[in-house]
Amino acid sequence: MEATTARNPARNLVIFDCDGVLVDSERLSARALHEMGTEYGFDLSPAEALAFIRGRKVAEWVAELGARRGRNLPEDFVRDFRDRAARLFTAELTPVPGVRDIVEGLTVPYCAASSAPRDKIRHTLGLTGLLPLFASRIYSAYEVGCWKPDPGLFLHAAADLGVAPHRCAVVEDSLVGVRAAVAAGMPVFGYAPPEGGTADVLAAAGAVTFPAMSALPALLDSVTPRPPRPRTGPARSVSPVSTPAAARECAVRPLGPARP
Repeated sequence: MEATTARNPARNLVIFDCDGVLVDSERLSARALHEMGTEYGFDLSPAEALAFIRGRKVAEWVAELGARRGRNLPEDFVRDFRDRAARLFTAELTPVPGVRDIVEGLTVPYCAASSAPRDKIRHTLGLTGLLPLFASRIYSAYEVGCWKPDPGLFLHAAADLGVAPHRCAVVEDSLVGVRAAVAAGMPVFGYAPPEGGTADVLAAAGAVTFPAMSALPALLDSVTPRPPRPRTGPARSVSPVSTPAAARECAVRPLGPARP
């Protein structure tokens, strides 16, 4: 992607998801959830737990887990989960292999946009030494009020950095993240290591998949920004993904500035 001057609407932007794209945190979060099963009355293998939580809003999957077990989880469940995951992060968290070299080699603006709270994003990036690369360009769904697959988080990041959506490229590893990028009108590259088994699902949702970060630079160089096609008939509302009405409203509400 060709670089241009700051605040130029013709420039480009790379938007990275955080968990599973920048930091290898999702497998640790899945392990924490798996280990909590006996205590809280559910049974998820590490692989099932990873598929269950990948890219999703915590409150959403907690509610679904409660429905599966036939009663709500205790009020302190989320705090307990976050505490256990944080301990694993401190002991074992690493960057996704090769991602530091990719980010440091970029010649265009970039940012991180995640469904996680800002303090978690900063904590995991800090533990892996990536925080200095993203410190002033972090966007959290908890601050924007939009969670993937709603496109509002990505649209907010693009607007805040002065880049048209069609000139952005999104790097994601989750189905909801790919759907959010497609709904935002942004090209999306799906990080799908062979051991994860997600390549077909991400490709079916609209991503160009790749198995290792070493393949990403060539994909980014291949992007040719194309403006949206003008409407030729009566205006109609089409949503590329199925989202609740409240979430769709998020994508079209005025976008305020991101927090520093």
